[in-house]
Amino acid sequence: MTQKPTPLNSIKISGPIPAHLARSVIEETLRNAILDGRLPCGTAMRQQELASLFGVSRMPVREALRQLEAQSLLHVVTHKGAVVAPLIEDNSAETYELRMLLESEALRLSIPLLTEADIEEAEAFICALEQEKDYTEIGRLNRLFHMALYGKAPNQRLLKLVEHGLNEEERFLRYNLEAMGLGETSQEDHRELLNLVAQKKTQESILTLRNHLMRGMEVITAYLNGLDAHGKKVTP
Repeated sequence: MTQKPTPLNSIKISGPIPAHLARSVIEETLRNAILDGRLPCGTAMRQQELASLFGVSRMPVREALRQLEAQSLLHVVTHKGAVVAPLIEDNSAETYELRMLLESEALRLSIPLLTEADIEEAEAFICALEQEKDYTEIGRLNRLFHMALYGKAPNQRLLKLVEHGLNEEERFLRYNLEAMGLGETSQEDHRELLNLVAQKKTQESILTLRNHLMRGMEVITAYLNGLDAHGKKVTP
């Protein structure tokens, strides 16, 4: 009898995984598969099935799933266990309000510690975004740009919370960016933000970031309500 294909069949493992790297390899592999859509929303992450796939015991699988749950990429559902979390839904306004608070604080703490190399790295992400046509890659580059600006914040717990929000946005953008009609406006915001950050203008940078996130929230909210960035009716 032919075995029914499952989303996990899309994950290819090349060779045995060293025991000391098992948790991190499993976490990164599953994270990438969730972000690029190979593991769609609602996919069950069964420990024994994953242990067999990766050729390891259930312990590193369990630890990896806990990390992914902490990153809001998995939810635990009664009687089903860990499943891939849904994309941004009708609570997008609340999500962005929280992001404004967290990312503003991360930016405030990071700006004084940013180096010229950090600024150049962020600039490179903008340049890549301006050339990129693949919506999957655009989502990734957008996350990396923001984290390049926040990355020197000494509060590591804050940075984890910030990255969780960016992960959620990245997943949403991968599937919906084209329909929302986002593009050049986003890069104009990024360039303005980077210019202020490079000049160490902290308060102006925070205000620009908040305005940028507010525009993103308005576009996503309108899209989820059935409109694109230009006010035209769409089907999410």
